[in-house]
Amino acid sequence: MIELKNITKSYKMGDMTVQAVNDISLKIEQGEYLAIIGASGSGKSTLMHILGFLDRPDTGTYTVFGEDVSKLKDDKLAILRSNIAGFVFQQFYLLPRTKAIENVELPLIYAGKKGLKKTAHEKLEQVELFNRDGHTPGELSGGQQQKVAIARALVNNPYVIFADEPTGNLDSKSKEEIMKTLEDLNKQGKTVVLVTHEKEIAERTRRIITVFDGKIISDKRIKEEPVRTAGSKILNAKELLARAKTNIGEALIMDHIPQALKSMVSHKMRTVLSMLGILIGVGAVIAMMALGKGAEDSIAEKLASLGSNLLMVRPGGRTVGGVSSVGYTRLTMEDAEAISQLKEKVKAVAASVRGNGQTAFENKNWSTSIQGAGFKYEQIRAAKPEFGRFFTEEEQKARTKVAVLGVTVVEELFGTSNPVGKVIKINKINFAVIGVLPRKGPDQDDIIIIPVTTAMYRLLGKKYVDSIDVEATDIETMEEATEDIRQVIIKRHNLKKKQYNSFQIRNMADVQETMRSMTKTMSTLLGSIAAISLLVGGIGIMNIMLVSVTERTKEIGLRKAIGAQEHDILFQFLIESIVMTVIGGVIGILLGVVVAMALASFAGWVVKITTYSIILSTVFSTAIGLIFGIFPARKAAKLNPIEALRFE
Repeated sequence: MIELKNITKSYKMGDMTVQAVNDISLKIEQGEYLAIIGASGSGKSTLMHILGFLDRPDTGTYTVFGEDVSKLKDDKLAILRSNIAGFVFQQFYLLPRTKAIENVELPLIYAGKKGLKKTAHEKLEQVELFNRDGHTPGELSGGQQQKVAIARALVNNPYVIFADEPTGNLDSKSKEEIMKTLEDLNKQGKTVVLVTHEKEIAERTRRIITVFDGKIISDKRIKEEPVRTAGSKILNAKELLARAKTNIGEALIMDHIPQALKSMVSHKMRTVLSMLGILIGVGAVIAMMALGKGAEDSIAEKLASLGSNLLMVRPGGRTVGGVSSVGYTRLTMEDAEAISQLKEKVKAVAASVRGNGQTAFENKNWSTSIQGAGFKYEQIRAAKPEFGRFFTEEEQKARTKVAVLGVTVVEELFGTSNPVGKVIKINKINFAVIGVLPRKGPDQDDIIIIPVTTAMYRLLGKKYVDSIDVEATDIETMEEATEDIRQVIIKRHNLKKKQYNSFQIRNMADVQETMRSMTKTMSTLLGSIAAISLLVGGIGIMNIMLVSVTERTKEIGLRKAIGAQEHDILFQFLIESIVMTVIGGVIGILLGVVVAMALASFAGWVVKITTYSIILSTVFSTAIGLIFGIFPARKAAKLNPIEALRFE
């Protein structure tokens, strides 16, 4: 069944080279029961590791059923370990906090035989532990733990059992039970290779191979010939070898999810610490993006209240290139009328004056801003009343005493009552309320708008207007409209060149675009700052996963010894990382929503939680788990099974 020819194996120990196996040739037939014996450091364990596909020889050939396996790669050797070999170790190597039945089932997963819990129960019953299947290793004696390890070695019905010092850590009673179990397995046709340094244990086998300084110095048979197995099993073994050469894996990604979840549950504190960084990061992203989006929408709402395609003409100088203007151009109603004649470029014009006034209704009074505006103000400033109406051109010409109230004024004078049709006093002059303006924000709701002519000649006593609002026909003509308006003012007021800057024309589209750009930049900045915490959380996960790889080195070695391939280990660690980040991300989303709502409730800030921010945070957190999980996962997958099992 197994044949070694001129096998050598050496190891580097600092500057020294240790020859662990030196030119060994050996044949093992099916059904044999043999012991490899020798002192510590003689090379017997290294020989068993080569026989059990845990290690490769440096030179020589290793054939199984006539097929050379000495040059196979790790994953291909893992397939052989999963199907041909079963291992029993001195240290048991059972997964802690894992039930006996689950320890026995583990090789089935890597062999693609998941769901065969009945088989695992049968193997536990075979070693007389059927009533302890729900117990963890910590609840079992040493002998019982070793029996679980034997059941695990048998669950894939291997051709050969490799037992490395299986009785080394047991009392005399447990030792006897384990030896009887191995003997019974051999009687049933299993090939058993036992490594021991105890002569009395070796003498219970049928063949003793003595190793000294990496060489076989004695090979003697002490009992009858081994039991031969059926030829059909040899054919089956050759199929396994062919499959190993094509490197066909057995376990699927879904098979690793339960393993990853069990590991996470078994190490709750480590899992919580890993999720904490992502949780805080995602929560911060959600809260900051909600705050940024809320601010952006709030500013956009205020900008919308300014009207579209708006130009504002104002008197007064400005500094250009460090040079102050000369003079101060006062604007008049006639200027507004002249600008309105620019029909191709101008859609609507409304002159305005401003002042303050004391208002009263019955026994209530309120000090507020008074704005006299042209009847086109409603169109230009998107100020169509929520209730009632705006004043007309005829009412403006007649200097009618009518008023449109802002929401704040309504609340202060009328409470929840409808003010339309009521009469209020503004600076002791009666005005009829004809409408209520839409809500536009605290700084724009505390206002009363009356016809500009009424304000100038009946209330505020002004001869000049404070500003002229102009709505251009469209966004493309705003620059041309600006220049035409400039020329109208220059011509009407006979301004000299040095006086050209004695009035201003502000393009509100530019102001709006600048403010939108600023709010977007602020939102991006807030999101980026929060994303940094996600990045830090990802680094934290990588660090904890790297520590986890170190802590679980022996576990990884065990998994590889019982058939796990590199991608199996890789997927398990990646799944753990991703699951932790996804769970942390979900909790972080809830935290972010709570924080955002708290900011809205207690700080009065405008927040808006968007689906985009939730999706972005979820995808980003999952990507963080994948990206930062790859390095520790690859490190775990690349571990040598022998070095991992020996790790201290």
